Amino acid sequence: MSQPALSNAIRNLEKELDLSLVRRGRNYEGLTTEGERVVGWAQQMLSSYDAMRQETVDAHKNLSGTLRIGAIPTTMPVVPLLTQSCQESYDQIKVTVLSLPSDEIARRLDTCDIDIGLTFMDDKSMDGFQVYPLFVERYVLAVRDNSVLQGRKSLTWAEAAELPLCLLTANMQSRRIVDAAFRRAGVSPRIRMESDSIFALYSQLRCSDFCAVVPHSVLSLIELRQEITVVPITPALSRDIGLVVRRQDPYSPVITAALEMALKTPLQARFDSLISGMY
Repeated sequence: MSQPALSNAIRNLEKELDLSLVRRGRNYEGLTTEGERVVGWAQQMLSSYDAMRQETVDAHKNLSGTLRIGAIPTTMPVVPLLTQSCQESYDQIKVTVLSLPSDEIARRLDTCDIDIGLTFMDDKSMDGFQVYPLFVERYVLAVRDNSVLQGRKSLTWAEAAELPLCLLTANMQSRRIVDAAFRRAGVSPRIRMESDSIFALYSQLRCSDFCAVVPHSVLSLIELRQEITVVPITPALSRDIGLVVRRQDPYSPVITAALEMALKTPLQARFDSLISGMY
């Protein structure tokens, strides 16, 4: 659509609604409060239209559509475990995965830019959404094999603080959780490397003597036992992880199928077995 056509369409909508939707000066200055509300309703209508199209597809045809997932960075390795069954059952479903902080997941759920969030259940930004528990993540220390920690059954936060650590960057919620645990232990960690990517931490572990404090769900990256030793840290530090969706009835068929299959995935037992060395 050309710019003049778009401008005319907006003016016609303003006349129809008897509202000013755009703040105008010499240049476009943004939406009015009413304009922002109209955009929100339009996004919801578009999402509902997509759901209606999926719902009215012939029952004999394969379910199809795009499932848009926003996941906090530390849960990115978990996403394929959640979507595998759905995509195996419905080969016309495409999955788009975005790594996002919790507050951005909430914002994009509100604006219908994602369908499902994977994040901390107790995060305040999730208030008002429907939350489905998935698993309880526990923080552990990961280090390359043949370190002095090999064979240890556990270690304290004070002991972990003395090791050369690679951690997530300070702006990330998982890092703030870890920092709080070190503060409660009355110690300051010896940080040698930081990254906002859990995959970068894993790569660093494999080629150095650094250690990382990570959620045990991340261990799904090393299920093939690739040169990494895992040691539980005491006292245990854990957080509940869940799937988050907008409150609506009904959900689209794609979201319904994804939720049903994801919630049947035995993630807790799988991740706990990785701490126990049963891999």
